[in-house]
Amino acid sequence: MLVDSIGRLLPGVIGDKTSALTDSFQDNPLAPPEYTRPATWRAREVVAILRSGIIPAIEDWRTEAAERRTREGRPDRLDEEGLVEK
Repeated sequence: MLVDSIGRLLPGVIGDKTSALTDSFQDNPLAPPEYTRPATWRAREVVAILRSGIIPAIEDWRTEAAERRTREGRPDRLDEEGLVEK
C-alpha cells in the first residue's frame, strides 16, 4: 500500500489524474466486486447479471453491491439514505 501510494505521486504514473479521485480509499464508497472471466472460479459462480452484458442492469447491481459492501465494511461512509458521494 505504501509503494502504491508513493508511486501515485510520481508524474505520469497515473495516466488520468482524476482516476485517483475515484478510488475506494479516497472518499467514495468501497468498490463493488468486478467481473472477470471465467464464469466459475474457485467453485464460485460469477453473478449472472454480470455475465448478461446488459449495462444498465450491471450498473444497478454494482451500485447495490457497493452500498452493501460499504455498509458491511465502512458504515461511516453512509448516511441514512445510503451511499454518500463526495
